[in-house]
Amino acid sequence: MSISLYDSRPFFEKALQYGVQHGIIPPAKLEAIESEAPKGMVQIARYFGSEYLRPEIEQAKLRIVNLVSLYLEHSTGGNVQLAAESLRDNSFLSHSKAGSTLLKDLITLPQNSHFGMNERTEFTDEHIPLLAKWTLRTLPEFQAELGKRQKVAAIVDAAIHLAEQLGFDEEQLEEAGMDAEAVIRTALLTLAAKNRKLPDWAGFERLITLLRKKPASEVKKALVLPKNLPNAFTDVVKLVCKSVIADLPKLLDPELPSRKLFNQTPAFMGRYFWVEDALSEVDTYEREVDDKHAARIAQSSNTWQKATQGHSDDSSLLTLFLTIAAGSKPNSLLTEKSATALIKKIRKSGIDAELPVTYIRDHAPAAYQTDFCEMWQEFIADAQTTLKSDFDYNLHDAMALLRLQCNVEIK
Repeated sequence: MSISLYDSRPFFEKALQYGVQHGIIPPAKLEAIESEAPKGMVQIARYFGSEYLRPEIEQAKLRIVNLVSLYLEHSTGGNVQLAAESLRDNSFLSHSKAGSTLLKDLITLPQNSHFGMNERTEFTDEHIPLLAKWTLRTLPEFQAELGKRQKVAAIVDAAIHLAEQLGFDEEQLEEAGMDAEAVIRTALLTLAAKNRKLPDWAGFERLITLLRKKPASEVKKALVLPKNLPNAFTDVVKLVCKSVIADLPKLLDPELPSRKLFNQTPAFMGRYFWVEDALSEVDTYEREVDDKHAARIAQSSNTWQKATQGHSDDSSLLTLFLTIAAGSKPNSLLTEKSATALIKKIRKSGIDAELPVTYIRDHAPAAYQTDFCEMWQEFIADAQTTLKSDFDYNLHDAMALLRLQCNVEIK
């Protein structure tokens, strides 16, 4: 039985001692490290709190050693000789900065694959408290979290790539707020059917119907990796493709109505993606009711109640009409993020002022249709210039308009 000793010293200390003992790090380099370290500690203490408090300085000492250790051990794979050579060839503060960069990159990676729940941004001051926590964590914790987030990022990026090949961009995916794997599954089915656009609900139903007419073996054979798929996405798309193949028995079951499978079966709700288009979507179940006229009225009422969520104030209604005019999912409440996305979409694709009028005629209570149309037309006549302005680079004027006239949730 052999006994090995556990060395709990920071990796920086191990590499430094190894470098000195083996003549890799000369005395002049040691002096440089001794000179740089206090400056770095003060900078870190100031960044996370105050350089005038002793506890903050003590914490900064732990942080700078941990940052240097993190970078050295991660970049060299734990090789103390390579780490010692890096300390010899580069400044101490550059190692600290490199460790900090590793953590900042980690923090800005997505944590889950649901669009809209992870804002893909650069590192900002809002992330500083989180960075403070990570500067005191271990390399295994960092590497475990990095591995998880990189897998998520690969799934998200693969979904964006496939969606763009099928006519749907990243902003639209974030607005739709679906899971990235659901987007990949539908993209694979779409390509298997030799279609070239992500479907809306009616198109998705037709897609499933088309696939059900083919032998399961033929559908399975058609579920292949898309041509020209970047190598970085190959593994994640392969994995998602396997899940689609596992779903085939139910997907291809002609006795199982599509609406029941995808909208009423818990295991399949949210598992696949289709483009939401409330203006074109018709409830096929209610269309099959004998009294079609009564069904249409009931559907209009239900659609209106769902879209307005029971609100009848001007701000909620104008928000609803504006989202419809922009070709987005009808909504009577916007978050700051979705309001920003809406303005960008308007500036990219424009506004169809007639869509809300049609929507009002089709779904709003008959007694209020004229008033609603007049309110919308008066609003858009005044607001359109601001919403589409090329000079409002930071969206300040447009956002101010939406906060004043529409229903924007301010956190």
